[in-house]
Order: sequence, then C-alpha cells, then structure tokens
Amino acid sequence: MNGSARNLVRLLGASGLIVVAAAALNFTVDPLQFFRPAHFFAAMYSQDSRLQDAGLIRSQDFDTVFMGTSLAIHLRQSDIDRTLGVKSLKLALNGSSSREQVFVLAAALERHPGRVLWEVDDWIFHDVPDIDSNVYLPADLYRGNARGVAGYLLSGRMARESAWIMARSIPPLQPVVARLTSDAIFKFPISSVDDINALRPDFDVAAAYNEKRAITAFRHITDPVRRKYLADDTDYDMKVRVFERDAIGLIASHPDVRFDIYLPPYSILQWVAMRDASPGTLNSVFKFSAYFCRRLAAFSNVRLHDFRSVSEVTHDLNNYADVIHPSPAVDLEVLSWLAEGKYLVDRAAPVASLDRLKAQVEAYRLEDIER
Repeated sequence: MNGSARNLVRLLGASGLIVVAAAALNFTVDPLQFFRPAHFFAAMYSQDSRLQDAGLIRSQDFDTVFMGTSLAIHLRQSDIDRTLGVKSLKLALNGSSSREQVFVLAAALERHPGRVLWEVDDWIFHDVPDIDSNVYLPADLYRGNARGVAGYLLSGRMARESAWIMARSIPPLQPVVARLTSDAIFKFPISSVDDINALRPDFDVAAAYNEKRAITAFRHITDPVRRKYLADDTDYDMKVRVFERDAIGLIASHPDVRFDIYLPPYSILQWVAMRDASPGTLNSVFKFSAYFCRRLAAFSNVRLHDFRSVSEVTHDLNNYADVIHPSPAVDLEVLSWLAEGKYLVDRAAPVASLDRLKAQVEAYRLEDIER
C-alpha cells in the first residue's frame, strides 16, 4: 500500500472514530432526553419548541397536552397543572400552522393522554408544504424512525451541546459553565422545563403590554401601505379544507380523547382593523368561524370555549402587546375560565358567542384612541 492510500485509510479511520465518538456522546448525554429522562447529567432544555417537543413527548409524564401558537407560548406548565388539576405537557409552537400542530399532537397522543387543551385561531388553517418539507421541524425524530435517530446521534452540533451539558454536570465546573451558557450560543440553556418559552420573573410586563403599544400596532396594520396583510389567508374554501384535514381529522380519529378547544381573546382592535381596513376579510373570517363552531359542536369529545367577546378583557387595551397578544395576567384568566367552564359554547347555539362578537365589533367606535 503506497503512502497516499495509507493516508486515506488513516483519514477515513479518524473520521469514523469522530463519528462514533459523537454518536456515543449524544447517546450518553441525550440532550433532548429522547431515549430516557435525564439521569446522569443535569436536564437542560431549549426554547426551540419544534426541536424540544420531540424530546419532551418521550421524556415527560403527562395526562394532558397543551397546544397553541404565540398566544399561548408563555403559559407555564405549573400554572396549567395548578389551575386545571392536571399533569400537563406544553407543546405550543410560535407561528405554527395547523399542519405542524396536528403532527406534533399526533406524536404526543401516542402516549395516550386523556385530554388536549388547544388554543386555536383562524389563521393557523392555511396551506403550507407537507411536514417533511418543513426544515424547522425534525419530522423523522418525532416519528422515531432510523433516519431521525441517526440524524440526532450523528449531529456534530448536538455533540457540542452534549459536551456542554456534560461539563455543566461536573460540580467544580458547574458555576462557571452555567454563567457562560447563553441561548445565543447554545440551544439548551434552560434548566427547568417550566421555564421553556416563559417570561422571566424580571420581565417588565407593564412596558410590554399597554394601551400605547396596542394602539400603535392598530395604526400600523391599518396604514394603507400595510393593510394588505389583513387580507392574507382569507380563502374560505381553503380554510375549510385545511380545517377538515387537520383539526377534524385528528379529533375524529381520537374519540376517547377530550379536546378542550378555545378561541383566544384578541383585543377588539384586531376585529375593528378588519372592519375598517378590509371588510371583506372580516366577512370571510366570520363565515369560517361560524362553520368552525358548528362543526365542532357535532363532536361529543369536544368542548369549545369562545373568549373573543369577553369585553372586560378585550376592550381594555392595557391587556395587550399589540392587537392580539394578551398579557400574562390574561393568560391566567384564560386558565381559570377553562377550569370553571366559563364561556363554553352551547352545542344548541354554537354561534351565539360569535353573534355577540359581531355586535361588539359593529358598535365599537375609535374616537377615544384617535385623539
């Protein structure tokens, strides 16, 4: 064997050893807790829900799954558990479509929880590429197939995270490594599952959620230059098709699971923005909402809660960071409403709450905020 061949063999051998070492490290530390709950090393978690949820589903004990978008992302599992008397798993995904949500929920339902709490808004039901085309969600890891497991074990980036978690678990190094851990550098900077996508205790709620911010957001989205955004995803037939495929498909295939679905309390300005800047959009949204409410009323394993017309919340603009995102205090109110069964949609009158919302939107006047 000549020198070039020997060097090639050595290179291949060294590369193979690196790959094997990375796989062994990832399997041993298991940053996502995909194979087992954390035991030998301190559990660490990521704010990247699309990645982290794949591990949470496998490692956590739960009887209730919580799903939603950014309108639900800051809720803590401990608050859900305490208020509703459940053992929950929060799987909310920022900016998620119904296709993503249903895929993740289906994976969680394989663990046989008895209940799903699901924050749903009209805009999650839109056409998106199939789940395997989503570069942000590791679909094969959720499936637990060979491709997903191999990608996880052989990932060099995951090996770096594993090495960092291992270092943080060594008592003499723990204080230094903990101070150096940053979500700008590492994907797993969080030491408690309750802190995943939760606001920090020192977060300035008053500065983030107030009337000024809500009114600024309203003026931004109703500006003639930008208001075309309000007309996005208003194809009624498309939304019905996606809703039937995703939400109804999941509900109908799990008749033994109780689904508590709730429509979140947007500020009144969201609806008024559509009323004044894009009335066709508002009509389309209301039409779909009526279909949505009537369709869900037909399922005995679904309870629908409609918080959109709770005027003491939705008309108080100090509750909002923009025209849709409510404050942490409102999030806790939502949990209490769910626990009490308040604002439950009557199966015999499934659009009554929608009619109340329509009346509020029609009657609302902007004079007070336009000074």
